[in-house]
Parts: sequence; structure tokens; C-alpha cells
Amino acid sequence: MAAIVATVFGSLAALVHLYIFVLESVRWTRPRTRQIFGIADQAAADTIRPMAFNQGFYNLFLAIGAAVGLALLWIGAPGTVADVAGRTLALFTLASMVAASLVLLTGGTRYLRPALLQGAAPLIGFVFLLFA
Repeated sequence: MAAIVATVFGSLAALVHLYIFVLESVRWTRPRTRQIFGIADQAAADTIRPMAFNQGFYNLFLAIGAAVGLALLWIGAPGTVADVAGRTLALFTLASMVAASLVLLTGGTRYLRPALLQGAAPLIGFVFLLFA
């Protein structure tokens, strides 16, 4: 049961980070995306676009790591290389997501909501995966 809960929340975390990738690397200069990130105008978005593009790919890599780790976990029988590698990769990736959300909080309380959005699902997935 714990593995199922971990997989659900780990997958949700991967989807959130995939969505963040799309926002930061694909849709960065669109008005709605600028509003989500609090970017004042198109000029400001254009100025920081290379940074956002790069940051988006970090989120994509985290999403891929979580997805591959969870897939390996389910493919391998308990104790096999696939199981151990999948569990290790998923735990590392989920922990990285939680750590990134804590770093986001260092920007102040106005980042509480985005940090919770970014960090709650991977934290729940991580805890349940520890007990799976």
C-alpha cells in the first residue's frame, strides 16, 4: 500500500515539475506565464528568459528522474537491481524536489504557496517510499 501511495504522489510531483518546465522553457514570454511568476512586463521576461529556460530544464530532469525511478521500482522484483536502482533514483529525485522547494522559501513568505505546490507531493511520496 505504501508503494502505491508513494507512486501516486511521486507521479504527481513529476507532473508538477513537467508543468513548471513547460512554463519556464516553452511558455515563458506569454502574458499568463508572466503573471504566474510575477514578471512585470515583456522586457523583463525577455531579459531573464535564458535563466528561466535553463531552470525549466532542471525541472524537466527532476520529472524524468522521478518517473524513471518509479518505473524501475515497479518493473523489478523486490531486491533486484531494478528495484534498488529505482528506489534510490526516486528517493534522490523526490528529495531534490523537496530541497528545491525549501530553497524557494528562502525568498520570503510570498513564496510559501509555490513552495508548497512544488514540495508537498514529493515530500509525501518520499516518506511513503521510505516505508514501502
